[in-house]
Amino acid sequence: MNLIDILPIEKWIELEKEINKRSGLNASVFDVDGIRITDFKKWANRLCPVVKANEKGQSYICAVAHQNVANQARKTSEPAIIECDAGLVKVVVPIFVDDEFLGVAGGCGLMQKGSEVDNFLINKTTEIEVEEIEKLSDDIAVISFAKLESVIKYIEQELEWIKHNFSSHRLVSTG
Repeated sequence: MNLIDILPIEKWIELEKEINKRSGLNASVFDVDGIRITDFKKWANRLCPVVKANEKGQSYICAVAHQNVANQARKTSEPAIIECDAGLVKVVVPIFVDDEFLGVAGGCGLMQKGSEVDNFLINKTTEIEVEEIEKLSDDIAVISFAKLESVIKYIEQELEWIKHNFSSHRLVSTG
């Protein structure tokens, strides 16, 4: 079973758009293999698309952060919040149907209070000049922990509705 089995892609895009609207996060739904299932993008800041477009940035900052947070959510069956190596927040809610892990929904790209962009690490990883990193990150918004909790609660409620709707329409096997 995969995410498209429980909800059409257009509805996953609607969820991503609503997460973004409520939080400002770069919202996304990832499958069990860590692949985005839609092409919806509304960046939370100007830095992330530049880091993600850089092969080393994508591989060593973005992908590693996603693997870590998704694995944490999968193992605990609970939402997870981490900070990527660039210093930005990443939050996900696991998607399970029965006991099967199908992926995660969440977002990234804002800063938590007290955090800062790690210009040095980004520069060493991507070779993007520090001055460029500073320019691209000078207006990254801060998201409060209370706002992150509110976004998590919204995603959990939506996923519960999706799972209930899916389970009430499943075909019964006559085996």
